[in-house]
Order: sequence, then structure tokens, then C-alpha cells
Amino acid sequence: MSGDGPRAFSPASAAGHCSAIPGCFPQGLRRKPAFAVTQIITHPTGNEFVRALLAECTKRAIDFHFFTTLGFTPGAPLLQVVPRRLRAQLSRRAFEVPKEQLDTHPWRETVRLMAKGLRINSLVRHERGWASTDRVFQDFDAHVGRQIRRIAKVFPVKSVHAYEDSAIETFQAAREVGAQCSYELPIAYWETARRLLGEEARRWPEWEPTLQATADSPDKRERKTAELELADTVICPSRFVLNSVPAKHRDKCRLAPFGSPALSECKPLPSAPQRPLRVLFAGTLSQRKGLADLFAAFQRLKRKDVELVVMGTPMLPMPFYRRQYPDFIYEPPRPHDEVLRLMQQCDLLALPSIVEGRALVQQEAMAAGLPIIVTPNAGGEDLVEEGRTGFLVPIRSPERLVEKIAWGADHREEIAEMGRLARQKAATLTWGHYASLVMELWER
Repeated sequence: MSGDGPRAFSPASAAGHCSAIPGCFPQGLRRKPAFAVTQIITHPTGNEFVRALLAECTKRAIDFHFFTTLGFTPGAPLLQVVPRRLRAQLSRRAFEVPKEQLDTHPWRETVRLMAKGLRINSLVRHERGWASTDRVFQDFDAHVGRQIRRIAKVFPVKSVHAYEDSAIETFQAAREVGAQCSYELPIAYWETARRLLGEEARRWPEWEPTLQATADSPDKRERKTAELELADTVICPSRFVLNSVPAKHRDKCRLAPFGSPALSECKPLPSAPQRPLRVLFAGTLSQRKGLADLFAAFQRLKRKDVELVVMGTPMLPMPFYRRQYPDFIYEPPRPHDEVLRLMQQCDLLALPSIVEGRALVQQEAMAAGLPIIVTPNAGGEDLVEEGRTGFLVPIRSPERLVEKIAWGADHREEIAEMGRLARQKAATLTWGHYASLVMELWER
């Protein structure tokens, strides 16, 4: 062993090691594109929305280029040689696109993931850390802007599709080259979110650490404002998000509701009325999602024939949540297919959110055969046919949650029938339909 001691961790050294691994390198536009690029799609991490767009673009044989931070094609050599556990994590960044249409910018995102795993908190500190989510997104945004200018020297770019917090330099470059700017706003606009969550911090001060948006800096908020102003079209997943946009920009907003999982992925189990009614909360354990109100409702409910199952990532130590309501059943986060299996073992979804975009968990639960109890702010108001697919309750109303949950416990047969209707409703909203709506807006 060398006597020099351990080497200091540095982002540059991490990037250097990564570049030596097959399949882990910036792909894409190192040379002149071999095809005409008309559509650019960007997303720093990849999600269900952008995957639906990529699938539809591929299906329609559209000439597109996809930018992300850390990304692979399914057959990338790296995915074949890493340990199984790491392979499962990296496979979440695999995209079904031709290699030549994928451009990655992985270094800072790789460091972010490593720092989180090693608990190097200084690197990922909110907005300030070199590998914080915000710094990763800004670095990615600058990279995409540079690449758009390079592409435009060879081929005309028709349209650029980008997402909140990673679009300002992308859109500035798009405007320089005469491309349309399509902006996906997946959650309520920051002014509305900040106002509502600020009210929650005063209403539930002990829950304030779970309301991260209240800590956003003026610079971050200014970037969000600039992105909205640069956009030609703003795509909103729900009426709640659309109405949160300032009135002067609302005429360029369009609705494109998210899709549901395929029903074949989540066949419901037979109802079990002999056991307690299981009410599921799924999502980050935050008051942004109304968990304090749900706990308050269960404190008032005091029924032995009802159970609360809470699945998600804690933002505070678990004893904090147990002090609010000690009797909930905690389920940690898990892969998507296992989430659907858990849903099949429950009877109702309760999501009394304060700020969302369109919480995907609503349609996932419905596809699994669960009626939903949600607020309009959860973004699924159109999903609720009152008393048929679920119930709509106001925000900040534990008493209404008590009323609906108690009704469910007293009407198990009706809840089972509502689950069947909820499943039918979920089936009407597909990812293909969402992608088609977005692409129609590109073509205008």
C-alpha cells in the first residue's frame, strides 16, 4: 500500500474515471449530426412524461435529438458489467432511443448520485452544493444551449421542448436559432406554490422543514420567471397548474393530462371486507402533500376497522411522524411494479395535497382499482366522478377526510364498485394520448 494516504474526492477525478468505462461518456454531437434534427427534447433526469414523448416520436419516425444528464441505450456495455444492484439503478436511466439521437452530459449528475450515496451533504446542499440538483440542472441547461447552437449551424431546428428549472439557456439558444420553445410546467407555478406553502409553514410550523420550496432563493425564482416568459407554449398537466400561471401568460398555456399505467400492469385483487379498510398515502412524507392533515384526520377518526398505510420517503426522522399519529403502517419507497402491488392490497388512496402538478399516484391507484380521496390541488379534479371514482375534498380539511374515510369503512361493497369504476376511468387516459397532445402543440 502506498504511504501517500487516501486520495481526496474531487468531481474532476470522478469524471475522469467515468470516462474510461464503456457506455459512460457524453454521447451525441461530438461530430456533425448524421440526420436532420427538427425536434429537440430535453430532460435532466428522465421521467415518465419524457419517455412517453420519446416513444411517440420514435413511433412517428420524427427526427429528434434527446438531451439528458446520465443516460444509456438499453444495450450499453456499462449496464452489462456493473454489479446487479447498481445495474438496476442505472437501468432507470436507460432510454429506448437510437444511440445517435441521445446526447448525455453526465459528470455533475454522476457526482450528485455518488455524493448522496456517500452522504457527502456539502456537495448536494440545496442550491449551493457543487452537485446540488439546482447546479446539476443549470449546468445541463447551459450544455443544451451550446449544443442547440451547434446543431443549428448544420440543420434548422423547428422546436425545443424543455422542463421547469432547466430551460432558460436552452430557450435563449432556441430563440437565437428561430426555434419554437415548448415548456413543460409539471407543478404549480412558483408564486402560487410559495404562497400556499408559506401559509402551511405558519399553519403547521413543525412541518416547515418538509416544505422545501419555501427555501428557494430569489435567483431560482427569477430563473423560473424568465423560463415562463421565454416559452411560446406552456404545457400544463392539470387545470390547477394552468390557473396558477400569471394571467398575462395564461393564453399560451395548454392542457395535456398525464397518462395512466397499462391496466395489465396492475390487476386488482379480490376485495377483502373482513379486514380493516386500508387507506393508502403514497408520496414524499411532506405537508406539501397534505400528510399533516391526513394524520389529523386519523387522530379524530379513532376507528379500529381502518388502517393508514404510508409509503414514501421521509423528510424528517421517523419519530417526528410517529408523534403526529403513532399507528400508521410505514412502507419504504420501492420500484414502480412493487408500488402497484402494494396498491392492490389497499382499498382507498388519500392524497390531500396542498401543491402538486398532477400527482401520478392518483392514476396509478385508480388503475390498481382504488377510489381516490383528493383535493383539487392534487391536479386530478377531472378524475373524480363524485361518489363513483372517488371524492374531492377541500385543502386543509381533516374533518372532510374523516367523513369520507368513515363512509368508506361503512360501505365496503360500494368502495369495491367504486374501485372498478376508477379503473375504467384510468384506462381512458393513456401516455400515448398525452404525447399526442404535446406533439400537436409542437406542430402549430
